[in-house]
Amino acid sequence: MYSEFEELLRPSARKFICLKMEFPPVLMISTLALVLLCSPSAYAQRVSPPSPASLIPTPAPAPGPNHVNLTYLLTYAGPFKTFLGYLESTKVISTFQDRANSSEDGITIFVPKDQAFSSLKSPSLSNLTADQLKSLCLFHALPRFYSLSDFKNVSQMNPLGTLAGGQYTLNFTDVSGTVHINSGWTDTKVSSSVLSNDRVAVYQVDRVLLPIAIFGTDIPPAAAPAPAPVVAASPPEADAPSGVADNNGPSPAASRPNSSCRIAGLSGLGGLLLAASTMLAFLL
Repeated sequence: MYSEFEELLRPSARKFICLKMEFPPVLMISTLALVLLCSPSAYAQRVSPPSPASLIPTPAPAPGPNHVNLTYLLTYAGPFKTFLGYLESTKVISTFQDRANSSEDGITIFVPKDQAFSSLKSPSLSNLTADQLKSLCLFHALPRFYSLSDFKNVSQMNPLGTLAGGQYTLNFTDVSGTVHINSGWTDTKVSSSVLSNDRVAVYQVDRVLLPIAIFGTDIPPAAAPAPAPVVAASPPEADAPSGVADNNGPSPAASRPNSSCRIAGLSGLGGLLLAASTMLAFLL
């Protein structure tokens, strides 16, 4: 009987059968039951398989917003190297970049062309302190995103504050779809859109925005427009004298005989006839 029972048991439990004569039967049976319950096959039967719901893969997180590399953009999108140099030297490029990537309100940047700086004679930017130059750069950005169509209603909110804060404000007007900007010292317009997405707008302007907070209120008068050239009127043609032939042929007056000459000729002929008739009467 014991040999048949041993065939049914796993090899791991056979060593306990060898002790069957040394332990009481009750203790022996309890030990065998414990070994069978702790065996790997019994544990595998008691572990339930995972539920189908746990096998569904976790969806990937939604991608974040597209970040704009302003340094790369201003380097290759246009002639903006001078303005980019000021942004980098004052560390304002980091302020613009952080706001473009992190702020919910976004940012609007007005970028002057290189020619705008080269044509700026007075006032000169070389006399500005480091803090003034930083404020000048921050003066070229608004603390939220504005599309070009938004500026149609912005004039009702003038003046708008800039990232420079305080008295560094700008005034905007929309003239037939063209955005005009006035800073007190500067009156310019948006000439093109460099970039415009959901929260970052970069617009090209033709002149450097000069704030009153730095350069004061002694604004030189705007140059008067150059007068239009006056075209000299051609002199009237003089009338040709009577009886003088034109280059293209005789004039009608010259080709037509004078009436006074015809009367004088008739008078002379009549006198001759009268004298001849008087002599014939005397001889007869």
